[in-house]
Amino acid sequence: MRMAEFNTRLARPLALLLAVLALPAFAGTQVESARIWPAPDHTRLVFDTAGEVEHNIFSLSGPSRLVIDLKNTRLQADFSALDLSGSPIKRIRSAPRNGDDLRVVLDLKTDIKPRSFQLAPNQQYGHRLVIDLFDEAGRQQARPAKPTVTQDSAGKRDIVVVIDAGHGGEDPGAIGPRGTREKDVVLKMAKTLAGLINDQPGYTAKLTRSGDYYIGLRKRTLLAREYNADLFVSVHADAFRTPEPNGASVFALSQRGATSETARWLANSENRSDLIGGAGGLSLDGRDETLAGVLLDLSMTASINASLGVGSAVLDKLGRVADLHKPGVEQAAFVVLKSPDIPSILVEAGFISNPQEEKNLSTHWYRERLAGAIMKGIDGYFQRTPPPGTLLAWQKKNSQGEVSASKYRIQRGDTLSGLARENQTTVSELMQFNDLRDDRVMVGQTIRIPAS
Repeated sequence: MRMAEFNTRLARPLALLLAVLALPAFAGTQVESARIWPAPDHTRLVFDTAGEVEHNIFSLSGPSRLVIDLKNTRLQADFSALDLSGSPIKRIRSAPRNGDDLRVVLDLKTDIKPRSFQLAPNQQYGHRLVIDLFDEAGRQQARPAKPTVTQDSAGKRDIVVVIDAGHGGEDPGAIGPRGTREKDVVLKMAKTLAGLINDQPGYTAKLTRSGDYYIGLRKRTLLAREYNADLFVSVHADAFRTPEPNGASVFALSQRGATSETARWLANSENRSDLIGGAGGLSLDGRDETLAGVLLDLSMTASINASLGVGSAVLDKLGRVADLHKPGVEQAAFVVLKSPDIPSILVEAGFISNPQEEKNLSTHWYRERLAGAIMKGIDGYFQRTPPPGTLLAWQKKNSQGEVSASKYRIQRGDTLSGLARENQTTVSELMQFNDLRDDRVMVGQTIRIPAS
């Protein structure tokens, strides 16, 4: 009797174990961890997942919530450990749904505009589901008011340089052998460069990002336009599959990149009203296709030529404090260089994949050395060709003393470039001498021509 009772008691848990083992294994994925990146105009919430995940998001109001449904997914992360300060999220809740599905609910402080997408694994992270929360009201407040340029008492404005620290947030950029992340190095260097520029009379520096968050590539160039930039400088640290390559580089936009960008701008009619919205202030609004194309090509060509000029000046100064990867300014179709109206350069501060350069870039003294060289190059270029209406243009004009000049009335067929050739001067000099914002002249207009 006792033996039978023992067998019965043993059989029950054994049957239960066999029943559990007979259940089909969970074939879905799981949320392993989460991160949050607050930025001025949006917040990025990232779920690390064991694989790709099928998901759906939708918003609810009264109160504001965002619902994220993940199919065949289980939760392994602890949402309570996330620091939600600086974000529109008050609380994150979660619960299983329909058996193997997962529902995550974000309780929000305000209405947001959501966007979601998945990212493939990279050097640092595996599969990720990204939820961007755009605060429309905050975005309008964060947008800089125009004009952002500062002026002295005589109305002579500063030259505005927008500095762009590459990557950021979920995008670490290149990672060195010792784990140094490009996004951290270039942000520190960008802040150092901004400080040097702001300390220089006649200059104002603006940053596209001031913290560890990501900004879209097109948004970076849009910020430069909103700041009325005279120059856009994007700072990066290169990488290669082997540790040998080293040296700093400077890039400007290639003509091939300019051609594709011209087509993109002309194809999008919404761009017309603020296309040429930097310091030049030219608009294509209301122009026909042919004229708009000609104006855009002229603007893009002038922008590339100015980029090559300032790029050469910066590369020359960099070559005095660091090794150079190439002896001249290179050209490529980087998205951040595609402003048709703002001279733009991309500076690769060095190869973070090179152990020695990774070590150098991790030190403040070396980053300050590079930033100082970039500033000297920028200042050298603008001292030679200051934009009209700036303090530097006024100083250059007055340092040369009163220049004798003759007056000339514009005739039909005259161009500023033709008048410059005839009078042995340059278009830039004529623009500065007459305080012209661009090289267009009208019949009947009177200009002053300096004596050759």
